[in-house]
Amino acid sequence: MLKYVLKRIGLAIVSLFIICAITFFAMNAIPGGPFNGEKAKTEAVLEVLNARYNLDKPVPVQFYYYMRNLLHGDMGVSLTTGRDIKTTIFESFGISAKLGIRAVIVALIFGIIFGSIAALMRNKLPDRLIVFFSTLATAMPSFVLGSWLLLIFCLKLKWVPVFSVQEQNIVLPVIALSLYPMAYITRLTKTSMLDVLGQDYIRTARAKGVPALKVIFKHALRNSLIPVITYVGPMTAGILTGSLVIEKIFTIGGLGSKFVDCITKRDYTMIMGTTIFLATLMVIMNLICDILYKIVDPRIKFE
Repeated sequence: MLKYVLKRIGLAIVSLFIICAITFFAMNAIPGGPFNGEKAKTEAVLEVLNARYNLDKPVPVQFYYYMRNLLHGDMGVSLTTGRDIKTTIFESFGISAKLGIRAVIVALIFGIIFGSIAALMRNKLPDRLIVFFSTLATAMPSFVLGSWLLLIFCLKLKWVPVFSVQEQNIVLPVIALSLYPMAYITRLTKTSMLDVLGQDYIRTARAKGVPALKVIFKHALRNSLIPVITYVGPMTAGILTGSLVIEKIFTIGGLGSKFVDCITKRDYTMIMGTTIFLATLMVIMNLICDILYKIVDPRIKFE
């Protein structure tokens, strides 16, 4: 296990370096710069700014300086706001994490419950209803659902203010974010549980008189969660980092909106800091999922 984890960490470091290199050189290949905004600046001012942030040097040299500082824990400051990047990222991510973690919990709980019900009541009315609504939810983008929720509950019924930072008003964004992954987990759980319920050891347990609830929860459900675990890692990272549209619709100033703002403003250091943070989060979630495989099913061997 330790050897496997260390190998994955090494591969993660290499992956992060490649992501940093691709992002850095791709952004620098686009014409323009962070100081070419609407307010015109004189050539002298541009030269001072470029020299201040090493933008007057060749791109490979800029990349070297950035990676050297990064290895010392310094992500630099934003080229447009002058704020410390680490502070900006963690403040913004706290907002996104509050929203994303709740969406993940809702998606997991209801997805597993509905998937199990659909599998245990196959071809009956509950199964047909769950399959219909999960298919509908899978086909509906989160921004469409978010717009409908905003229109109905905020503008028409006026149950929730259009803009508010109150705790209870996070319900609509959580619903919009969790519906698609919940539907996908429902379908994964149903398919996997149907496969497990047809295995010989399930029939043997039932033939020995093992209580039905014990068969379902100890044997069937536990072994059917491996595909769900596979999806949960990328799903969690995706929800935590990919809630941009929902944050925009519900005016939630999380990390996603900061990421797009820094791209449009060509804020190189902020783009790099956010990219590294999001990539690290994705790698960590995948590593956690791989370790959970071993916990859920000890028969799995890491090669």
